Amino acid sequence: MKFLEKIFGSFNDREVKRLFKIVDQIEALEEKIKKLSDEELKNKTNVFKEELKNGKTLDDLLPEAFAVVREAAWRTLGMRHFPVQLLGGIVLHQGRIAEMKTGEGKTLVATAPVYLNALEGKGVHVVTVNDYLAKRDMEWMGKIYNFLGLSVGCIIHGMSTEARRAAYNSDITYGTNNEFGFDYLRDNMVIYKEEMVQRELNYAIVDEVDSILIDEARTPLIISGAGEKSTKLYQIVDQFVRNLKEEVDYVIDEKANTIVLTDEDGGGVEKAEKFFGIENLADPENMEISHHINQALRAHKLMKRDKDYVVKDGEIVIVDEFTGRLMFGRRYSDGLHQAIEAKEGLRVQRESKTLATITLQNYFRMYNKLAGMTGTAKTEEDEFKHIYNMDVVVVPTNKPIQRKDLPDSIYKTEEGKFKAVINQIIEKHKKGQPVLVGTISIENSELLSKMLKRYGIKHEVLNAKQHEREAEIVSQAGRFGAVTIATNMAGRGTDIVLGGNAEFMAKKELKKRGYSDYVLSMVTSFAPTEDEEVIEARKLYNEIYEEIKKMTDKEREKVVEAGGLAIIGTERHESRRIDNQLRGRSGRQGDKGSSQFFISLEDDLMRLFGSEKIQGIVEKLGMDDDQPIEAGILSKSIESAQKRVEGRNFSIRKHVLQYDDVMNKQREVMYKERRRVLEGENLREHIMGMLSSIVDSAIETYTADAKYPEEWDLKGMEDYLYTIFLPKGSLQFDDLEELTKEELKSRIMKMADDLYRQKEEEVGEERMRELERVILLRIVDTKWMDHIDAMDQLRQGIGLRAYGQEDPVRAYQVEGFDMFEAMIASIQEDTIRHLFNVTVQTETQRKQVVKVTGMRGPDAPEERKPVTKHNHVGRNEPCPCGSGKKYKKCCGR
Repeated sequence: MKFLEKIFGSFNDREVKRLFKIVDQIEALEEKIKKLSDEELKNKTNVFKEELKNGKTLDDLLPEAFAVVREAAWRTLGMRHFPVQLLGGIVLHQGRIAEMKTGEGKTLVATAPVYLNALEGKGVHVVTVNDYLAKRDMEWMGKIYNFLGLSVGCIIHGMSTEARRAAYNSDITYGTNNEFGFDYLRDNMVIYKEEMVQRELNYAIVDEVDSILIDEARTPLIISGAGEKSTKLYQIVDQFVRNLKEEVDYVIDEKANTIVLTDEDGGGVEKAEKFFGIENLADPENMEISHHINQALRAHKLMKRDKDYVVKDGEIVIVDEFTGRLMFGRRYSDGLHQAIEAKEGLRVQRESKTLATITLQNYFRMYNKLAGMTGTAKTEEDEFKHIYNMDVVVVPTNKPIQRKDLPDSIYKTEEGKFKAVINQIIEKHKKGQPVLVGTISIENSELLSKMLKRYGIKHEVLNAKQHEREAEIVSQAGRFGAVTIATNMAGRGTDIVLGGNAEFMAKKELKKRGYSDYVLSMVTSFAPTEDEEVIEARKLYNEIYEEIKKMTDKEREKVVEAGGLAIIGTERHESRRIDNQLRGRSGRQGDKGSSQFFISLEDDLMRLFGSEKIQGIVEKLGMDDDQPIEAGILSKSIESAQKRVEGRNFSIRKHVLQYDDVMNKQREVMYKERRRVLEGENLREHIMGMLSSIVDSAIETYTADAKYPEEWDLKGMEDYLYTIFLPKGSLQFDDLEELTKEELKSRIMKMADDLYRQKEEEVGEERMRELERVILLRIVDTKWMDHIDAMDQLRQGIGLRAYGQEDPVRAYQVEGFDMFEAMIASIQEDTIRHLFNVTVQTETQRKQVVKVTGMRGPDAPEERKPVTKHNHVGRNEPCPCGSGKKYKKCCGR
């Protein structure tokens, strides 16, 4: 294969060459577009929209539209797309992943495909990893879109329903993956169409696509309500496990991340039976105790404080294993979170009930077109192709990379490794070379910080505990003599500028002088304003910026002379991609720089996944703890260990998706049903269809084994249908012998139709139509939420089927389908039963069937605020938000 690549070039080389032909077409239009006045340039948007109406495609418009965006960016931001940035934009327009190195300007790259696709008027979503970047990019790049006559919105925490709807109705909407995903789930829980916020999912560009679609794909988005289980058992079990001893009472398998009680005489199982006063821990009736013990053991022995979670304000907050960020609002499932609360002596919160859930994989697969960009994606291309049907195009850098990637420095012990890291930092710091130290855990970042303090080296620590200052700290990590310790990819999305970021520094100076956040956001905006404070601040900002820029330019020269930004990795991550991201923080836009990883054989990756050969080689070499090991075979072993873990993690994510695919089909059916109700559709025919299904089922059940009509169990059928809609004595026929099943159904349906017409006359036809919607909505929601929770419980326990040689996924599909069919039948029966029993007094007020109490997912957002207006809700009627208060005292206030 390598031989053929040398002759014909790789697929990526050929693809880049092909796409550069389109870039040449864009470049050829530059002089023509430059000559346009501002008004003529702005009017191009209307021209393009008209051309689309007349049959042209987006591909037809691409060269000129990209040229227009390039010119608009120059006039509004003073930025001009490089040819490679235009190439990246073409890749994104085609629904693919553009791999572009750090500092290559991915934020600007997205503007051309975003503008082009927004011309259709169906909405474009730009997905970022956090609220800060969503707001920053919307304000920054929004100047281009506004100049060209397109509207831009942003979805962030705490917005009201109206604000969200306005943002989604904009041509372009910025926001985080969780905000988009949770809005989709909440839209399918609302009780009035007016409360929905999203439009059809048309086109999305996902920034840091590997982080969102791969790293966070194992965590589904979950909306939950309060559970009913007692929390006392968690505390009792916690007391029990505190006295257990490893190897004697329990055994840990770190590779499989499992822990089990020993079954020998005097072992953990026997102690548990004695403590809880039970005969056999394995009995099904003791399943709950057994489960609680396992979770308590995991909490104590596998979950590490300040690595897996932190204790903040009396709560357990999960730490994202990939970014080191705190994941507020997210909770471990299946009782593990409560077990950790008990371990840490905190108030144990009640378990929650799942009300709505979706994986990020299935959410993003609903878009008509999906694209992504990141600095690192090629190593996971197979996964992107398999799950999202997206390939990866590696876009060349604008300037050649000058960064030196040094070979790994490998040590026998962790202590020896950290000493070497400190020595390296001291050496580079002496000559003023800025250093960024990447760690995997908060624990290690704080350990290194303590060691540096002993040597009196001033430094910044950027970890999950200080994520509020991420962007500011990272932006200044390239200053002369700066030392920054960061967990993994904290501060991702912010460029490290050699010599310092003048814009950040100038804004900080203005903040010191008392200017508000609004004024600070306006100082770098091109938006016209008559606000005197903004005009004054802009003038002052420009003066301060020019002074600081002179200083940072001089400082940059010193930094380049010292060798540029030095990256020091203190451990190899289990994914090569995360290591490449850390390396990529240095050497942006042709800058000088270096990177090197320091590894010990005691690191988790080496200990758990490195081969036994490694230990043998080290023993033969007989190296001291402080002496680095130089052996090519070790570097290869590290890479193969990473590949093994990557393969395992892909399998886990694929596994999660296999389960959610079952739920996804069911979710589509239910959400379609809900939307019919919300759209105000006339449901009479649909209700009659339900009735028909019930009658079919009854006839099938009560005539199944009979050859002749006289043998039909009409009494049983009547008793059953009586519980739903049919009056007593209805199924008595003089001509029974001549009846067929078809005629029997026809007669029952005629009776049902007559009864239903009487009901319509009694309560009024218009009122009956709304009652159909109210009752169906309430029953669908109740049954669906119970079903989701039941499926969640099934999912938790289905893995045990593997012990009986049964495929758990297949079992989940079969049983999940049976449960879904049973739920549909139950919805039909309850809906018909309620509708045949409504009266003139039956209220037509729609209500939420359950109160949302929490959300779980990567960085889950807070609950969406309720709507503030309902045209059809009386001031004294109960508020539709489900608070129990009158409308005038709640959302209508």
